[in-house]
Amino acid sequence: MDLGISGRRAAVAAASAGLGLACARALATEGVRVALCGRRPDRVDAAVASLRAAGGDAVGLVADVSDAEGGGAFVDRAAEALGGVDILVTNAGGPPPGTFASTDLAAYSPALELNLLSAVAMCRAAVPTMAERGWGRVVAITSMTVRQPSPTLILSNTARAGVTAFLKTLATEVAPQGVTVNSVQPGLHATGRLKELFGGDLSAAAATVPVRRVGEPDDFGAAVAFLCSEQARFITGAALSIDGGAYPGLM
Repeated sequence: MDLGISGRRAAVAAASAGLGLACARALATEGVRVALCGRRPDRVDAAVASLRAAGGDAVGLVADVSDAEGGGAFVDRAAEALGGVDILVTNAGGPPPGTFASTDLAAYSPALELNLLSAVAMCRAAVPTMAERGWGRVVAITSMTVRQPSPTLILSNTARAGVTAFLKTLATEVAPQGVTVNSVQPGLHATGRLKELFGGDLSAAAATVPVRRVGEPDDFGAAVAFLCSEQARFITGAALSIDGGAYPGLM
């Protein structure tokens, strides 16, 4: 299927590895010009090289999107490098684990910067020009903790639920201007981080998923690319679980 986005320009945050890189790869495969970022120059260079080796048009930026200032600056630099941004994929790591009892009040501010305010700043840098042009796509990578809060991830639960509410509100506001805003909530995927946590053997992780396997990052990237497509122009304000059926709820 031709997604109709060849020649568009995308800023993909925290995309030097893992699910972010998979999203950048899926978009580049569709002919999208991609600006990706990461904190380590060597990993950024390797990510860009991998996309170019596959025929993609990509540029790498060393940037830290762990706070609002860094998130907004990344999008500004991506727009400068590409001549504009039509597609924005927000992404960031997660805050430290903890419960209500074990988490100090001071830990909430950095978590909100990382998983809420950074995404808000990226949207503020990208969405107004999308709306002016009458076309744009925003897809935010969040977490399953938005639907099913983890008892040991209170910071992530709080911050990611907040950004989901922000995105839903933004989606309604900019829909008349041809801009769609959605989020994706990944379950377990075969990233380097998951392999590290499970010692390279993902069979135990796979046993917890109804489809009895963990997700492939490239499949996740393909779903994100579809949400950026012309065919997905009537999908906005959605929060899509990509988890192999792991979430047990109805809503």
